[in-house]
Amino acid sequence: MPDLYEDIIYEVNDPVAVITMNRPAALNAFTTRMLAEIRHAFAAAEKDQRVVGIVITGAGKGFCPGMDMNALDSLSDGGKRSDGPKEDLAPLQASPGDTELGDNFQVTYSYLMSIRKPIIAAINGACAGLGFAFASLADIRIVERQARFSTAFSQRGLIAEHGISWTLPRLTGSGHALDLLWSARKFDGVEAKELGIAERLVETGEARGAAEDYVKNLAANCAPVSLQVIKAQVYRHLNMSLGEAMRETNTWMAASLEREDFREGVRSFIEKRPPNFARVKA
Repeated sequence: MPDLYEDIIYEVNDPVAVITMNRPAALNAFTTRMLAEIRHAFAAAEKDQRVVGIVITGAGKGFCPGMDMNALDSLSDGGKRSDGPKEDLAPLQASPGDTELGDNFQVTYSYLMSIRKPIIAAINGACAGLGFAFASLADIRIVERQARFSTAFSQRGLIAEHGISWTLPRLTGSGHALDLLWSARKFDGVEAKELGIAERLVETGEARGAAEDYVKNLAANCAPVSLQVIKAQVYRHLNMSLGEAMRETNTWMAASLEREDFREGVRSFIEKRPPNFARVKA
């Protein structure tokens, strides 16, 4: 599998899978190949029983500043998005995520929200445009203090792309979202934490380690099946009324009471020992 990837590095160190966008000279700007490789790697991590959570980060000084500018230049003439000569990406075709969650989670990059395992974005530098939209679809963002953000779209004559008009108001509130989308102003990791974009703020060079530690803590203390169901609940219920969400929760709660994880969770608490929950795969 590693030989398949040119624009990313994919590593698994039980219980963490790390996807590193690896075009540091371009601050890890997206190419169509990179986007296909990322999707393929998420599918691999989802199927790997060793993996409890997935970290996505960038090599060098950037996270991802959006689509490669050469690709954007080709679009300015009305062409389709491309990063150069067409290439055969068929070997990278993959369909990660739980399709049973519904069509809302199968539109372009919304598949990230249907991945059955936690996704932590370790944001170590420039995060803008499509890179920002992509990061907003991760479950949690751990951000370094010096990281720089911008929505960028309005300054390129574009609109809010690929779901950020849905995710950003839910993270920051509508007023802050409109400010960031309208002005496309730059802001740092400290302000990202203040706005609610970052769940955790860390020092320079610490994002990846903090994200891996977060996954390791989940693996040591929490049932992977519970993590999977809770993620599905949170994202599905954002699109439901309270009554619908409660009824679905009641059904899923009844199922959880029948699982071995529940018995193990109770036993480990009574016996004052770490739990031994079973791992899951797609």
